[in-house]
Amino acid sequence: MNSTVALLLCGPAALLATAVLAAAVSRHSFATRLVYGAAFVISAVLVVIVAGHLAGNSGEASATLPLGLPWTGARFRLDGLSAFFLLVVNLGGAIASLYGLGYGRHESAPHRVMPFYPAFLAGMNLVVLANDAFSFLLSWEFMSLASWALVMAHHRDEANRRAGYIYLVMASFGTMALLLAFGLLAGPAGTYAFDAMRTAHPGPLAAGAVLVLMLLGAGSKAGLVPLHAWLPLAHPAAPSHVSALMSGIMTKVAIYGFIRVVFDLLGEPAWWSGIAVLLIGGMTAVLGILHALMEKDLKRLLAYSTIENIGVIFTSLGLALAFKANAMPSAAALAFTAALFHVLNHSFFKSLLFFGAGAVLTSTGERDMEKLGGLIHRLPVTSFVFLVGCVSISALPPFNGFASEWLVFQAILRSPELPQWGLKVIVPAVGGMLALAAALAAACFVKAFGITFLGRARSAAVERAHEVDRWSLAAMAVLAAFCLLAGILPGFVIDALSPVTISLIGDRMPVQMAEPWLSIVPIAESRSSYNGLLVFVFVTVSASFAAFFIHRFASHALRRGIAWGCGFADAVPAAQYTAVSFAQPIRRVFGGFAFRARETVDMPVPGSLEPARLKVDMHDVAWEIFYQPITGAIDFATERLNHLQFLTIRRYLTLVFLYLVILLLVLALWP
Repeated sequence: MNSTVALLLCGPAALLATAVLAAAVSRHSFATRLVYGAAFVISAVLVVIVAGHLAGNSGEASATLPLGLPWTGARFRLDGLSAFFLLVVNLGGAIASLYGLGYGRHESAPHRVMPFYPAFLAGMNLVVLANDAFSFLLSWEFMSLASWALVMAHHRDEANRRAGYIYLVMASFGTMALLLAFGLLAGPAGTYAFDAMRTAHPGPLAAGAVLVLMLLGAGSKAGLVPLHAWLPLAHPAAPSHVSALMSGIMTKVAIYGFIRVVFDLLGEPAWWSGIAVLLIGGMTAVLGILHALMEKDLKRLLAYSTIENIGVIFTSLGLALAFKANAMPSAAALAFTAALFHVLNHSFFKSLLFFGAGAVLTSTGERDMEKLGGLIHRLPVTSFVFLVGCVSISALPPFNGFASEWLVFQAILRSPELPQWGLKVIVPAVGGMLALAAALAAACFVKAFGITFLGRARSAAVERAHEVDRWSLAAMAVLAAFCLLAGILPGFVIDALSPVTISLIGDRMPVQMAEPWLSIVPIAESRSSYNGLLVFVFVTVSASFAAFFIHRFASHALRRGIAWGCGFADAVPAAQYTAVSFAQPIRRVFGGFAFRARETVDMPVPGSLEPARLKVDMHDVAWEIFYQPITGAIDFATERLNHLQFLTIRRYLTLVFLYLVILLLVLALWP
């Protein structure tokens, strides 16, 4: 057994032991420090081990344990891809555990959270390390069940119970799709080991079926449209540090599963596979951010914006498939690197934003932005780091979201080199969809920050708010620093990703650290380049000079006047923009086809003292088209089948006899 893999397997074992210990001591006052402290230390150690493996470009290592299926064992493997995603999982787990040291003290049901929290981290680690279908699916189900238990932590809330039920159903559907995909990859020989699947080379029909099944299985866990219905329900229902893990980390484990099968086990892709992934990714990005714009619940808004970022990642993966299928390794390496870079970036800023939402919830008890406002005066540190997260996710330089999305657009600009006309038309169209999604994301997070932190307090709870604990602030500050560092020094990240890209694409982006002034040049300096460090210096110097000039040379005379209130002279909180009113223009443009939105105005007759009312009716189109008919059919079938519980013994025996006859007929007629 390889020593590095053995050390990495000790991590999930230690996390599972922590989960058992948490079940025993979760009702004691010291349990929060013990459980989250242990999870932090274990995750941090795993980060160091994996980072050392990536930095040393140590190649592949594997191990087999005498567990799992007979004569097969449980196989585990560490290569460039798994090392990168282990880094994402454990870095996110370590920072979430640091946040949990403070946030956990405010948890109303710690005994329902702490035993499953380290188990959830262990499950994600095991999924990434698994090297056979049985170990992968077992770890996948374990991860899903542990996260479901965390979603159900506050089970007395009806909305949380519904979220847990839908999540469990979607998780089961996804696992079934993955099981069928691995069955096709195993073929007639039934070899469950990934090493054997790599050499199987399924035919075009089987390969297409595997791609569709992976989009269903991994896409349902990641949140691809129209399989996203569970995500905006489950992520807000969980405690905030768990929401950060589910949104920022667990969705990346699903992306890992997709990459492992489609880019590694499936062999050379067909050019049309890129079209399928591109279209789904672009549609997911636009619809996800449109839904986020319509939300007034802060955590649901963040959950929907995760769907948008998942769409960006899958769009880039679709580009990589298209370029790889057409023997364009340099372009494929650019698109694939952009996808991995955005995976890392999204884990940073989405975790930061969920931590900020958790701080707001802890301080005010509110998630509804209509009841917030003015928090910048009461939560100054939280408001600053939340602003960093908003700027990052809006893809504004010099933060990390811009760097990775800029690489995605650089890959899109290589599309004229593709030979198929279908790709030449579809790729620019999807690029336009991503540009629209980026603009809407900026508007969305202007709304999220402005309505939540600016203006006047809209409720008494906000007026009593105070800054959260130091552990939570430290975790958010670390993520804010990562967002800045990855944005101003992207060349370090790109070069660190090169072993992963080489192993799956066969090529890499040019060495970025050789470029002067730490610029990044994805193709050639004559075509495009970007320097996040110079942008950061320019912004800092310009802002500092402007502030100095204003304070030094502006008039010192003090003038007082009424602040402009957007046309409202009455300075009351109700006269401010709300989350709903902010999104109204965009809702009127896109609401007809995206949400089937309808506005109904109830205007009283002249002279009446009744207030005028505006009612907005919106629908989740994907839910109504795909899920409501299925749930209706299931309800109808269960009502009819319920009569089977009340049959007599003679009728039961008759049913068994008929069932046996049908089975015998099937066997007799089977060719």
